[in-house]
Amino acid sequence: MADSVRLDPVDLEILRLLQNDARTTYRDLAAAVGVAPSTCLDRVTRLRRSGVILGHELRLDPAKLGRGLQALLSVQVRPHRRELVGPFVERIRSLPEALSLFHLTGPEDYLVHVAVPDAAALQRLVLDEFTARREVARVETRLVFQRWACGPLLPPADAVG
Repeated sequence: MADSVRLDPVDLEILRLLQNDARTTYRDLAAAVGVAPSTCLDRVTRLRRSGVILGHELRLDPAKLGRGLQALLSVQVRPHRRELVGPFVERIRSLPEALSLFHLTGPEDYLVHVAVPDAAALQRLVLDEFTARREVARVETRLVFQRWACGPLLPPADAVG
């Protein structure tokens, strides 16, 4: 498990603001937290180098890209050995339909969030890319009716303190 990083109130405020709008300029960010722009830049750089800030994401709407059906695939891999797990993970990560992949404890080893055009494409994906693999012992498919983003990780300013 990664060690936590010591953050002061200014760092936390920078993170709170950036998580809600990662395109905020350093000048605006510095003004909002009460530091000089150069200080703000130094702090953000330190937060990136320490691994607190992992990057910036562009979110796309799968439905608008012709992939309106989403599903969660619970996958059991047997035997669950390192020499099988690595190639399995890399293969699933390379699938254009795969949105997220989670390694789990419990009866299922993986949870894969996928987006496909329709039920026929989902069936093809499950049969050709999952159950056709020797190490895949079982796949359970659950359709996603609706998804909500949660968060943010840090509370709004008025909820702090």
